[in-house]
Amino acid sequence: MSEQDFFWAVVLLGGMVVVILAAVAFSRRQARVRRAQLQQRFGAEYDRAAYELGDTRKADRELAARARRVDKLALRELSGTERSRFASQWTAVQAQFVDDPAVAVRSANDLINLVMRARGYPVESFEQRAADLSVDHGAVIQHYRAARAIADANHTGNASTEDLRQAMVHYRVLFGDLLQDPTAATRSLRHSVAGA
Repeated sequence: MSEQDFFWAVVLLGGMVVVILAAVAFSRRQARVRRAQLQQRFGAEYDRAAYELGDTRKADRELAARARRVDKLALRELSGTERSRFASQWTAVQAQFVDDPAVAVRSANDLINLVMRARGYPVESFEQRAADLSVDHGAVIQHYRAARAIADANHTGNASTEDLRQAMVHYRVLFGDLLQDPTAATRSLRHSVAGA
């Protein structure tokens, strides 16, 4: 191999290294942007997923998959009539708490499921409901999980009246969020993350 051939081989190899390093840097930058979008969208749910999965990259993949799944659902907004009807039902559930807190908590959970179903969410299992809700209701999903934990404790006879009151507070936060229209920013963010 001549010196000139050697020189061009080194230049070519150097160029390939630069291209590879640029591609790696670009990929990492894109991953940081996607992660920032996921963190913004999912809030505390992002941290929960990263902790449970033990890795932020796994959390990124899991939450992006949730967003893609929810994006495929035929979700819809509630009509004004539906909002009014559900709000009236919520008022009745709250009034029920005075006479029978345990039944009121079960009724609150049932009403949440009715609202979810009316909006187009599947309601088969709690974990799937929570995962689906976390996509567009990440700021309040911890309330749903907390209410569910108290409801489970109540089912086994391990919840006090104060615990049940807290469950109702948690359900009320989620209920209020489900009844609201999502903002245009939330919808825009939803589609950008789902494409990740």
